[in-house]
Amino acid sequence: MAQHQFQTEVSRLLHLIIHSLYSNREIFLRELVSNASDALDKLKYLTVADEAYKSLNFDPRIDISFDKERKTLTIADNGIGMNEADLIDSLGTIARSGTKAFLEKLAEDAKKESNLIGQFGVGFYSAFMVADKIEVISRKAAEDATCKWSSDGKEGFEIERLAEGDSASRSSQGTTVILNLTEEGTEYTNRWSIEDIIKRYSNHVAFPIYLTYDEKEWDDKGNEKGSVTKTDRINSGTALWRRSKNELKEEDYNEFYKQLGHDSENPLHYIHTKAEGTLEYSTLFYIPKKAPFDLYNVDYKPGVKLYVKRVFITDDDKELMPTYLRFVRGVIDSEDLPLNVSREILQQNKILLNIKNASVKKLLSEFKQMADNAVSGGDEPKEKWETFIGQFNRPLKEGLYQDFANREAIQELVRFKSTTVDGWTSFAEYASRMKSEQKHIYYITGGDENTLRSSPLLEAYRAKEIEVLIMDDDIDDIIIPTLHSYRKEIPGADGKSEAQTWELKAVNRSGADEELGEAKDKDAEKEAKPVIEKIKKALGDRVKDVKLSRRLHDSPSCIVADENDPSIQMAQMLKAMGQTTMQEAKPILEVNGEHPLVLSLKEIDDEERIADVSGVLLDQALLVEGLKLKDPSDFVKRLNRLLVK
Repeated sequence: MAQHQFQTEVSRLLHLIIHSLYSNREIFLRELVSNASDALDKLKYLTVADEAYKSLNFDPRIDISFDKERKTLTIADNGIGMNEADLIDSLGTIARSGTKAFLEKLAEDAKKESNLIGQFGVGFYSAFMVADKIEVISRKAAEDATCKWSSDGKEGFEIERLAEGDSASRSSQGTTVILNLTEEGTEYTNRWSIEDIIKRYSNHVAFPIYLTYDEKEWDDKGNEKGSVTKTDRINSGTALWRRSKNELKEEDYNEFYKQLGHDSENPLHYIHTKAEGTLEYSTLFYIPKKAPFDLYNVDYKPGVKLYVKRVFITDDDKELMPTYLRFVRGVIDSEDLPLNVSREILQQNKILLNIKNASVKKLLSEFKQMADNAVSGGDEPKEKWETFIGQFNRPLKEGLYQDFANREAIQELVRFKSTTVDGWTSFAEYASRMKSEQKHIYYITGGDENTLRSSPLLEAYRAKEIEVLIMDDDIDDIIIPTLHSYRKEIPGADGKSEAQTWELKAVNRSGADEELGEAKDKDAEKEAKPVIEKIKKALGDRVKDVKLSRRLHDSPSCIVADENDPSIQMAQMLKAMGQTTMQEAKPILEVNGEHPLVLSLKEIDDEERIADVSGVLLDQALLVEGLKLKDPSDFVKRLNRLLVK
């Protein structure tokens, strides 16, 4: 038996591994299974590529067993195995990778096929989170000797060559890892906990994983009559996202989604991609038919799982997808990330960032295709698109604010209601219906759809046959003003496209009425001026200004926000969210100079009556926009006094 010292400061590195690289102890089993799969992958490649190994009887498998009384957990494989030099090289030096060295010797085409998992070294030592001693018994393929490596993970390790008759010796190639568990580690001498970990982390490892356990038997009277040893396969062994799309049916995708997304319904849509070249990765994304229940919760559960070479890494990282795509379910599987990458490293990893950016663009492109198919593909694609927009229109709008790089693509996806067409419409569709002389795209925010449609602010736009987009999401008031404009490439007669830009104008803001025609003639303005002054004086600091309106046809008054102020609806929403430091936004009151209620003020000098009429003009304008009055009882008193008179 030979004694060896670790070539690195093991105790310090073990502390780093346990407390920094791994967030929970059960990861150790994933690491050991990954190493076993790695060894199987190496030998699988050699049996195809190397004449010396082609005659080898190779039926790849991973076996797990446990002994509750002896407090041991065993993971065995029949892969490439290790000799004494390999054990020293791979397990004697932390962070040195036999896998990495092997990869460097492979031709580029063979590298793609080998699908190697993990790196020997760092991952192996995670087992010391649950074990105070580890034994590794290994026999290298095409060699006769079996070697045993053992260590307590502190000062060093021992290696001995086992005699052929030794009960611990292996009769064929492969590696057996025996963990002598600590008291805390004995929780893994349990069939259900092992099966749960394997299904969660290693279900899609390409080789079969078997668990051997003892099960009690009972007679007809319910008395225990002994136990029987059973061996069950506990992983599926197929990474569906790595299989060719040509060999998969829609039923395959649907069943995998139900398992992945814990959903009883089939997905609305799926996107399966495999990238090769500078980066190698596979993605399989699903769009649910219904929005997840926690879609609008701050602590929502992310829906995308990260794998590295078929090995599960995390499903709890909100950085894998931008928040506005949090409804997406699926898998990202990278060939280029290290298996032991930590969450902190993930957030700064350029490889993952590139995969994420490419995936976002792919998803947005796929959504655009769904929209285009809805126009040209018949009832089924139309229903599919309407379901998608009905469920996920709002989070997509968040992307307009969050994702500047993809803003133009998202602008083509978001949908709105309209004053001139039924159902959903887009900026592009609005632009196609505009009159040639129209310069702006008009919209209204600040309430539910029925309230917005009945707003007096729309009267003049309807009269002029100018379309207005109805934006009834509470976030529209925050997000849409940040866009400023909509830009579209318009095909020209010569076959060349020309970019055209339309400014977005909110009709509930003071500067959006310029296309309604000139302001009232000078005589009308002159005639209305005394009335305007009376209302201004009566309302005082309740309003920012009072103006003669060119928006109103039938209603006596309406309110708008100054172009530089938040709308009153937004101000109220921010206040409800706790933004108490924000200065209160005051509305601009616009009055219809031809309405009898306004005209009645011409001949009135009674200040109390002027105050009552002015107050009613303002309060009813607020009510029509769905806003709460600060003093409803004052409004009722004024209205009653006017009714009596």
